[in-house]
Amino acid sequence: MKKSLVAGIILTLGILGFTSQVSAEQVQSLRGANDLDTKSNQVAVKRNIPDRDPIARDYVQQPPLIPHKITGYKINLKFNKCLTCHSWTNYKEAHATKISQTHFANRDSNVMANVAARRYFCTQCHVPQADAKPLVENTFKPVSAIHK
Repeated sequence: MKKSLVAGIILTLGILGFTSQVSAEQVQSLRGANDLDTKSNQVAVKRNIPDRDPIARDYVQQPPLIPHKITGYKINLKFNKCLTCHSWTNYKEAHATKISQTHFANRDSNVMANVAARRYFCTQCHVPQADAKPLVENTFKPVSAIHK
């Protein structure tokens, strides 16, 4: 019994190792075959667009883009820099967009007094606009109901 168990474990580990090696060989990077540590592959930091009016959305339910720099913004379990301006108590004084009501509902649609945990980490959905070329070509066109 013990010998067959050990043989089964060894066989399973061998199959898993072979499978992960095969799937790893099929992954292709957007940077091509260059290693990360080569000097020719250093990527320039993208320039954020300076503070400006809210950026137009391209599709329904798109999270708004951030129209200002967020470098150094701290968001952790105890503090969220975004809420210093965008919370319901601070948005008027900060002249900022108020956080949406949708951010106060948990996954069961129960409305809460504070921002729901699944909506607390703003940069999961909201990103600053950057002056950068697309990584891949695409034929995306905005929804006509949004852009006239």
